[in-house]
Amino acid sequence: MEAPKFAVVLSGCGVFDGSEIHEAVCALLAIDEAGCSYQCFAPNTWQAKTVDHFTGEATAIAGDADNRNVLAESARIARGNILDLSEFNPKDFSAVIFPGGFGAALNWSNFAVKGPACEVNEEIERAVSESYKAGIVIGAMCIAPTVIARVLGRHKIKVTIGNDKDIAAGIAKMGAVHQNCDATEVCVDEENKIVTVPAYMLSKNISQIAVGAHNLVSAALELAEA
Repeated sequence: MEAPKFAVVLSGCGVFDGSEIHEAVCALLAIDEAGCSYQCFAPNTWQAKTVDHFTGEATAIAGDADNRNVLAESARIARGNILDLSEFNPKDFSAVIFPGGFGAALNWSNFAVKGPACEVNEEIERAVSESYKAGIVIGAMCIAPTVIARVLGRHKIKVTIGNDKDIAAGIAKMGAVHQNCDATEVCVDEENKIVTVPAYMLSKNISQIAVGAHNLVSAALELAEA
């Protein structure tokens, strides 16, 4: 029997303007250590802004000539082995995981600006919606569950971002149900096949990120094989 295959969707490279690198890499490691394979994807779009991760200051914003492309930046984490999200077909996978980082709230959506009234990138919305319709497991880390809630909230899905009351209230406004969880604890929505973990919303170090990522992948495999 062929081992389960995961899709991992990235939003750039770096916590302040893309995917949180620890979360992304720990998710990939957890998938590999579970004996599974993965394929990385990212939307071929421009970042909302590019941030100098040393100073924390934005060096470019959308429309600037020196702003960066989400797919090109995500390729750094994937070591070049990445596909345009437009090529994603959920029928090829058992699960899809969305690591966190501000890219989820800036590049996949504009949740960082508009909160629960946010718009979602067209390819991200398609990937989430089609994964849900295909019945594969959807996993999300850190702030990424807000995007899942925006797309699938009408189905009363259950997710976690930890215990932040304001973000939890925003998730509720999008129609989803928020469950408070500890840093490495996984929120499992068995009915909708969705698994989420707080990651750096609560985690204090990379060790906790690794534990949370392994727990997330384990939970995803249980749902995929159920």
